[in-house]
Amino acid sequence: MTGAVTDGRVQRGNETRRAVLGRAVQVASIEGLGSLSIGRLATDLGLSKSGVFAAFGSKEELQLATVRAARRIFYDAVIVPAEQAAPGLPRLRLLCESWIAYIQAKVFPGGCFFQSVSVEFNTRPGPIRDALAVAARDWEGLLVDLIRIARAKGELAADVDPEQLAFVLVGLMETSNAHALLLDDPTRYGRAATAIAHAIDSVSA
Repeated sequence: MTGAVTDGRVQRGNETRRAVLGRAVQVASIEGLGSLSIGRLATDLGLSKSGVFAAFGSKEELQLATVRAARRIFYDAVIVPAEQAAPGLPRLRLLCESWIAYIQAKVFPGGCFFQSVSVEFNTRPGPIRDALAVAARDWEGLLVDLIRIARAKGELAADVDPEQLAFVLVGLMETSNAHALLLDDPTRYGRAATAIAHAIDSVSA
């Protein structure tokens, strides 16, 4: 009986955690991680504050868990679809297309989750900034790795600089997201897709 009770509590705790994080990534993408609080999310979801606190323990852990949840969502929405293409240039192109599709679909209501929340923590050292920096490095690093593979396979020019091309691609993505939201102009995503394709084509072998 004790085991059944424990299992039930664990399951309820996991369900609470999933529900809270599902709401937290939505709120944070619009209002920032600083807007998250255990009390606010409990009220939004009709849960007890003590139950939400038990699932996270502190506001900082809630924020860190939200970043981790957003990374999983991003991975499923952007990286997994691109894995059907061969490593190198085909996957690089599909990955960029997948990112455009993800941002147009408003997987996060505030646009790119990581761009939205990074502005809060760019100059604020600590665990949250570190987690966001790791996410940014991993994303850009993935692009760099695919560019290197494409160069090694002769799909890109031998003198292409992987870090520079990845920097350009990320810049185009982030600029399109920022301008589309600020100017309420979704055509910026199409312009970004065209610019990204041109940037890759310009160094293709």
